[in-house]
Amino acid sequence: MHVVATAGHVDHGKSTLVRALTGMEPDRFAEEQRRGMTIDLGYAWTSLDGPPGADRTLAFVDVPGHERFIGTMLAGLGPAPAVLFVVAADEGWRRQSGEHLAAVDALGLTAGLLVVTRSDLADPAAATAEALDHLAASSLGRVPAVAVSGRTGAGLPRLRSALADLVAGLPAPRTDGRVRLWVDRSFTIRGAGTVVTGTLGAGRLAVGDTLQLGGRRVRVRGLQSLGEPADAVGAVARVAVNLRGVEVDEVGRGDALLTPDAWPTTGAVDVRLAPAAGAVADLPAELVLHAGTAAVPVRVRPLGGSTARLTLPAPLPLEPGDRLVLRDPGRHAVAAGALVLDADPPALRRRGAAAARAVALERAATADPAAQLAAQVQRRGAVRRAELLALGIPVDDLSHVRASGDWLVDPAVWERWQRDLTTAVDAHAGAHPLDPRLAVEAARRALDVPDRELLVALAAAAGLEHVDGRLARPGTGDDLGPAEAGLARLVAHLEAEPFLAPEKGDLERWGLGVAELAAAERVGRVVRLTPDVVLLPAGPARAMRVLSGLEQPFTLSGARQALGTTRRVAVPLLEHLDRRGWTVRVDGQLRRVRGR
Repeated sequence: MHVVATAGHVDHGKSTLVRALTGMEPDRFAEEQRRGMTIDLGYAWTSLDGPPGADRTLAFVDVPGHERFIGTMLAGLGPAPAVLFVVAADEGWRRQSGEHLAAVDALGLTAGLLVVTRSDLADPAAATAEALDHLAASSLGRVPAVAVSGRTGAGLPRLRSALADLVAGLPAPRTDGRVRLWVDRSFTIRGAGTVVTGTLGAGRLAVGDTLQLGGRRVRVRGLQSLGEPADAVGAVARVAVNLRGVEVDEVGRGDALLTPDAWPTTGAVDVRLAPAAGAVADLPAELVLHAGTAAVPVRVRPLGGSTARLTLPAPLPLEPGDRLVLRDPGRHAVAAGALVLDADPPALRRRGAAAARAVALERAATADPAAQLAAQVQRRGAVRRAELLALGIPVDDLSHVRASGDWLVDPAVWERWQRDLTTAVDAHAGAHPLDPRLAVEAARRALDVPDRELLVALAAAAGLEHVDGRLARPGTGDDLGPAEAGLARLVAHLEAEPFLAPEKGDLERWGLGVAELAAAERVGRVVRLTPDVVLLPAGPARAMRVLSGLEQPFTLSGARQALGTTRRVAVPLLEHLDRRGWTVRVDGQLRRVRGR
């Protein structure tokens, strides 16, 4: 399907023209039909002539022309890829024609068609020439023109042919990737619940999809397009979405249905402005921002040149390349068009920051994609690819950044982290000779690295060893320094009596306190059954060989005697074997070797 919005002065025949082309009534309300004036968005569709296999379905978004409903007009025009600009032959160009063209120009629309209506009431030549001159000075440039009469039908065949040519030249829509559906209507259908409509400009919707609406997730219960149920709808299309579990007052015009976690919202954007008249500095500080179907107040802070920062009262899902309209409600006129340059701009805290930011934005506009990506990564130090993609920033050329898994890191930050990590490892080893290896998580916190796997990659790049979640210089052995002499006494004792762990007093005389024993356990030199009951690493396995030779099941007393040890050692040793699953309790008194 193709989607085209109408534009033009009130009562110049937009709705009549749509009705003549489609045979459908775009004015939905009785008041609109009674007054002969569109006051809300209307929708209708038709099928054009074309080659077999071509997409010939054309949907119209019919917008109101009256100045009181210019916000509604922008809601319909904003998401549409092309415009049908209407001027009446008997009235010619009017003030509201200029207002609508200013909106078209602000949105940067380049695909359009001029239709001069009521050609049965006046010679269309003068109105056509005047309108074409106005359109040529806008983003539309030179466009085809067709004179018609909605009342008599004159010129309609030629108009249908011109429309077929118009939509054939539109770029192919993106039907994969993320969805952002700006809602232009919400209503309730008995038995179905809440339904919203909008123009799907990119992506694809399917029944059962999960979407994000504000801070919650919602399910697509049903879909319609062109008045017919559909299992799935791809862009570009007019679509009605039946939402499960959403009340009609919980969603309305200006909301957006989004692919979950794919659209970060922003309360500030840096833009390039194209004022409708005057200069950026002449713009009021407070205007109304129109984005998609949303209309919100906004504060404008000029940065320098044609750039400015827009601060929103609530976050919106915007990305670089979005076209916005700034409207002055006091003058009832479009004040400027805005092109989003950065949807995640840095704070402006220092004096002169605004001017510096303007320079940075201008440099980014002329930089190649690799340099633009490098600037975005440099601002953040380190950032995930997915985060940049969600902000609309391409991550194809990584030649100026350091990539590690899903992370992109500024090269200067990477080098600083490497130096600081090596320094931290050395400092820890010097301060803790019994435990010279620095825990990865401790290192991550000390360096303020955002991710554990990124820290591990840094360690590898710095030539550090990573063993069991701990970092050290290569060659850092298991030597416990001053504790080695005492440890040798312990080993000699346990080699002679494998299950007769030394008493606490003996350990202390040998210089083996809690810290020394913990360090010995970390490097695999001992097994601690309790803080001060220790065996050699092979002790538990040797105990199992003895216990397997006993009559099963066995008692604690029987195990103690077979092992030649004391109750002080036997109790924690058997509990240790239980935890490892080597022995199993039969009841409160008996155990058996697993499998026996």
